[in-house]
Amino acid sequence: MSDTFRFSDALDRVKPSATIAVTTKANELKRAGHDVIGLGAGEPDFDTPDNIKEAAIQAIRDGKTKYTPADGIPELKEAICAKFQRENDLTYTPSQIHIAPGGKPVIYNAFLATLNPGDEVIIPAPYWVSYPDMVLLASGTPVPVECGPNANYKLTPEALEAAITPNTKWLLLNSPSNPTGAAYTKDELRGLADVLLRHPQVWVMTDDMYEHLVYDDFEYFTIAQVEPALYDRTLTVNGVSKAYAMTGWRIGYAGGGSEKLITAMRKVISQTTSNPCSISQWAAVEALNGTQDFLPERRAAYQKRRDMVVAGLNAAEGLTCPTPEGAFYVYPSCAGVIGKTSPSGKVIETDKDFAAELLEQEKVAIVFGEAFGLSPAFRVSYATSTEALQEALKRIQRFCANLS
Repeated sequence: MSDTFRFSDALDRVKPSATIAVTTKANELKRAGHDVIGLGAGEPDFDTPDNIKEAAIQAIRDGKTKYTPADGIPELKEAICAKFQRENDLTYTPSQIHIAPGGKPVIYNAFLATLNPGDEVIIPAPYWVSYPDMVLLASGTPVPVECGPNANYKLTPEALEAAITPNTKWLLLNSPSNPTGAAYTKDELRGLADVLLRHPQVWVMTDDMYEHLVYDDFEYFTIAQVEPALYDRTLTVNGVSKAYAMTGWRIGYAGGGSEKLITAMRKVISQTTSNPCSISQWAAVEALNGTQDFLPERRAAYQKRRDMVVAGLNAAEGLTCPTPEGAFYVYPSCAGVIGKTSPSGKVIETDKDFAAELLEQEKVAIVFGEAFGLSPAFRVSYATSTEALQEALKRIQRFCANLS
């Protein structure tokens, strides 16, 4: 490519995904023969349930392999409406539903359809690495609000009130959270809703992708369910990736109280990706309409792993790990190791240093907290085998013990 070729200014505003980079690095080391344990991936290690696979196979046999409407087939929209009614007490019609090739495109389509230069999006930190960059790509301004361990990694009404300006367009909530696993209770959502009712210019986008992965009898709510007065300005985002172990199938969806918003998002998708994979859409119909019997068993397996990982990390010198309500991540603080020196002579000055040295010395891949907007900490995914987690915890404990 010619040295005079110029890439877009928009590209200069964003960074490559740190989570993808960690997974790529771990896979490269594995291919080179190293015994690497990857704790960076944000996807279930369970397989897609057989009934969903069979629905996809049947769709292929039935010739359902053509283009579909840009934002999804009517049958899937109806299944999504039924899901929202059944599980969230939210009533939508198919014209209020948007389907895209994954949850990320749903969020990006909404931002692209609504943000202008100067528009602000409040994002509680730590946040999923892609949120701020999607806002930047869509010409908006991300406004991170630190929600540290003292706030249980959750946005408080006071912090929300302080962050709102006349330019605030969206509040983006993620519950349970990637990267912390923190989930908002009904009362906590009530407190945020009371603030939002005083600011009618602020719309709410809720990323509920981990809705079914909550533990210890946690009762799940989404904000439009808690405060119906916010229904018209709330976009409730979800998908089949996490609960149904369908990350590679790429189906995300949203319900919006505003049909104008959904129409605008349809305009965006019609000129970008067009429809999600037709086969994946029919598989998603079965995921939502079919048996849900496998969910409790998988949830119990994740909870058991969570408890093991929290205990193991808290046993490591210098690490402090809170117990999250959901998802399949923990977000321990590594403040207690900052300033120490590894056996290689490297001083651990940041959580990025910690992650790099852990990978170099013990071949355990984690994602450093800086990527999620709150340091010093790191994210561990426990969506992997118990045996791998046990070995990883031994290595992390050994690494921390060898710091001086």
